[in-house]
This record gives sequence, C-alpha cells and structure tokens, in this order.
Amino acid sequence: MEALKERILREGEYLGSGILKVDSFINHQVDPALMLEAGRELAACFVDAGATKVLTAEISGIAPALTTALALGIPLVYARKTKPVTMTEPVYVEAAPSHTKGVSVFLMASPEFLGPGERVLIIDDFLASGQTINALVRMVQHAGAELVGIGALIEKAFEEGRTHLEPLGIPLHALAVIADMSNGQITFVE
Repeated sequence: MEALKERILREGEYLGSGILKVDSFINHQVDPALMLEAGRELAACFVDAGATKVLTAEISGIAPALTTALALGIPLVYARKTKPVTMTEPVYVEAAPSHTKGVSVFLMASPEFLGPGERVLIIDDFLASGQTINALVRMVQHAGAELVGIGALIEKAFEEGRTHLEPLGIPLHALAVIADMSNGQITFVE
C-alpha cells in the first residue's frame, strides 16, 4: 500500500534493535483516514476467506483490525493485556514476548466472544518475529475456532516471522514489507 509506505518513509524512525517507531500515525497518534484505507486493503485481501470475526492484540492492533472488521462487516475481538472485572472465568490466556516492552505479556480473550464455529482473521499492526501473532493463533486453536487468515500493516521481513506462520497454510498478507533497516535507511521488498 503506497500511502502506508510513504508515511513510513516520511515519519517512521528506526530506533535500532529492529524497532521502527510509527507513533505519529499508528501506535500512539492514529491517522484514521490511513487506517480506513488500510482496513479496506486488508479486507480486500481476505474477502473470500469467509471470516466471521477479526482478532487482534491490545492496543496497537486495534485500529487496523477495527477498520478491517468494518470493511468486512464483522465483529472485532481484541485480546486484552489486563483482565477486567467484567471478564469472567474461564478465559483463554496466551503469553507472547513483547519486542518493544522487553518482557512477556499475557493476552486474554473470553470464550463468550471467541469459540467453536468461528472463522477468525487475525490482523495486527506488525508482523516481526511472529510471536504475538503466534499467541493469537494458539488462542484461536484453543477456542476451537478456525483460522482463515493473517494480515498486518507492516512486516519486518528480516525478522522472519512469516517463516513461522507459513506452515499454517493460510493466507498471509502485509501491506508494507520492510526488507532492511540496518543502516537507519528503510527499504521495502518490491
């Protein structure tokens, strides 16, 4: 998606250690017009998957997942990082290391909103090592639901997360695939 790539080049900042700061339009301040366009693009990639729910991780995945769900006309479920009093047991819980936080986080979802018979599309802001998305995949599997696709705004191909997800045999799409950032210069896979 060209508009996303242009924003990454113009406003993205490589912080070292594989960290790309996109806080001005995705991860802290959100550009709603860009997210609407991204959601339509991701929905177009998965329109034939027959998804009944979109699943993401709190918090940065919510904007692209919401606009994708909106474009597909289906609900969004987000895995929470803290359990509210309104979430009653049992819950699905999966651990995932956080690259930006430097610790493992726990993702939780209620069986009330994720269960057998659902066809789930996972959407997140980044596909890097694939560990957060793998935690969501395990959650879908534990729920007895069917995973029908995985989408991301930005893929950092050099972190090889895709190689851990391809054996699932489901469609996998990213709107902007970064080949390298090692010299502080962002280059995309063409």
